[in-house]
Amino acid sequence: MVNDLMNVIDFDACGLDMHRMASKLFPICRSITGDGLRKTLAIIAREIPLQITEVPSGTRVFDWIVPREWNIRGAWIKDSSGRRIVDFADTNLHVVGYSTPVDATVSLAELEKHLYSLPSQPDAVPYITSYYEERWGFCLTHRCRQELADGDYHVFIDSDLSEGSLTYGEVLIPGETRDEIFLSTYVCHPSMANNELSGPVVATYLVKWLLTRPRRYSYRVIFVPETIGSLTYLSRNLDSMRRHVVAGFNLTCLGDGRAYSFLPSRNGDTLADRVALNVLRHEHPEFIQYTFLDRGSDERQYCSPGVDLPVVSVMRSKYGAYPEYHTSLDDLNLVTPAGLQGGFDVVRMCLDLLENNYFFRTTCLGEPQLGRRGLYPTLSTRESSQQVQEMMNLLAFADGTADLIEISNCIGVPARRLHSLAQTLGAAGLLTAVSG
Repeated sequence: MVNDLMNVIDFDACGLDMHRMASKLFPICRSITGDGLRKTLAIIAREIPLQITEVPSGTRVFDWIVPREWNIRGAWIKDSSGRRIVDFADTNLHVVGYSTPVDATVSLAELEKHLYSLPSQPDAVPYITSYYEERWGFCLTHRCRQELADGDYHVFIDSDLSEGSLTYGEVLIPGETRDEIFLSTYVCHPSMANNELSGPVVATYLVKWLLTRPRRYSYRVIFVPETIGSLTYLSRNLDSMRRHVVAGFNLTCLGDGRAYSFLPSRNGDTLADRVALNVLRHEHPEFIQYTFLDRGSDERQYCSPGVDLPVVSVMRSKYGAYPEYHTSLDDLNLVTPAGLQGGFDVVRMCLDLLENNYFFRTTCLGEPQLGRRGLYPTLSTRESSQQVQEMMNLLAFADGTADLIEISNCIGVPARRLHSLAQTLGAAGLLTAVSG
């Protein structure tokens, strides 16, 4: 909840706190519905003012229907000697998500029809789901699978599918205007750290940070199960979001220490696209730029025809593009405090830029005399000459028709630095903010 502790968080060094939160959430068996999802949201709700919503099974959300609720308590495979060769208690990735209950003795040939492994990664347990087709199955390392001897096996999954609900959480943070920045992350994967938990923990700490500062924009932050959750949320809130959302970010894969990645909106030229690209080009020029053809997360829903929200994804290693993706190797060693800090910082820079992205107009005709305002150095050095040049270039393009990002792109200076110069020039009466 919002409390005084937020005021003492060092947001420049909160990576370890985020990693501790991810460690607490890691063991929980999450899915698109069920008690694991609720438990995850309850833990997040102890950190921020999260409002929880339940949507009944069978509810139509556009072309989809909220499925029955799935819960699991345990599962295993025993060989003929009674030894457990696969046990859900060791990792919740061992069971195919949404597996129906089973308690049977089967031959190895029959068991093989229900096993999933990765020959190319023999020591990894894959993440497999079957949300919309009833089946049961187990995931195991390929090395373990190859060691299975001929004979009978006892398979047991203690799960149930029943009428229940889909659960999601949201935070609405008011600002000076009703224009909104939208942040979305998903909370439906079991024990995977980068693909799953980096998004929710970074989103949680962004909410904490936003609550400590003045805000020009309002912020809508949601924690949903992927695909069905974003569709459910859109079906209930799209009209309002169309009116108010000016930029949005899908938060996922923000915790490893590799290069940054960018996936644009379908339009490719929204305010969110422009902000993210400006930050990445200047702060992390080695970033990998994808196209909307590489989509695979909830940007598919937010940017779909007829919805057309201005949503992009800023990530570290993109989902599907790193070897540990959707396996047991995506763990808390892959995701580090430094990686999470970097993910948090790059999104925070985007939000800062949005808050400060005004249209500016110079108040002078011709070049202003900087010297009598103390803005022209009395001692000329390479550094002072560069700063004056940047200041003069900002004034030269400040005709009221270009925002800070456009001027930044024109003159090749990071928008973050131009904001600082704009403040200096504004204090000297040489520049005025027109709109944003």
